[in-house]
Amino acid sequence: MKIRRKPTKLPRHACPLYVIGYSSPPPQPAEVRAWFDLEYGGPLTFKDDTVGPYALTWAGHGPWNAAVQTSLPPEEASSWKDRLHWGHPRAGLVLPTSAPTSKSIDLTLHAARLARGLTLLTGGTAYDAITHTYLNPSDWKDRPLDLFKIGDHVVVDQEESGAPGLERFFTRGLTKFKLDELETFQPLGLPGRPVLENLTDIADEILQAGHSLKVGTTLEIPKLGLTLRIIRHRTTAPAEGSVPTREIVWDQRAGED
Repeated sequence: MKIRRKPTKLPRHACPLYVIGYSSPPPQPAEVRAWFDLEYGGPLTFKDDTVGPYALTWAGHGPWNAAVQTSLPPEEASSWKDRLHWGHPRAGLVLPTSAPTSKSIDLTLHAARLARGLTLLTGGTAYDAITHTYLNPSDWKDRPLDLFKIGDHVVVDQEESGAPGLERFFTRGLTKFKLDELETFQPLGLPGRPVLENLTDIADEILQAGHSLKVGTTLEIPKLGLTLRIIRHRTTAPAEGSVPTREIVWDQRAGED
């Protein structure tokens, strides 16, 4: 007897990866398909989940899928316009899919390519909802699948920690890849650039490993000359919602500068 697999449900209430604002009419699926096939060899296929102008659909390329809504109802588009303080009266979404962490890099690249296409086709603006970054058509950095740059998808920032005398450094974007964000602290007044650079490189190492490290784990990173330790797990609560985060510290290995 043939086993029927239950189809994966579209993520209707998921936080989007990208919101794309348009000043021109939203692109039709045929336009997106033609653009994608020209840029990336295709074929891009759409599978409608609903009928009507505001359909949420799968956009697939080979084994990769992303959920896309090329046109939002006016009230939703207006809500994003107010929230993001842009002048675009229309908007679309690219949403994440449920997938193993091992496939998250390819799926994130696929979603980014779709968001890039919607931006270029409309002369619009994309908002990366995870890193809080705005991308105009000229801001997109297109790369082949074998050239992954973490800086295209993850940002590292710093802020006052709320604890006396400490500054917080943290990532935004690892949750795209089904990983916990990273954070570390250092006393106020010390140079921040080395911490930002190390945290970016550490995030890349964690991403390539493909899983979040358990609290108490010690990891040698010879390429960076660092010994990394995971010392705490917590859930932060920014305005956009709770974010799972792991606090890390590191030491310079003996004999390394």
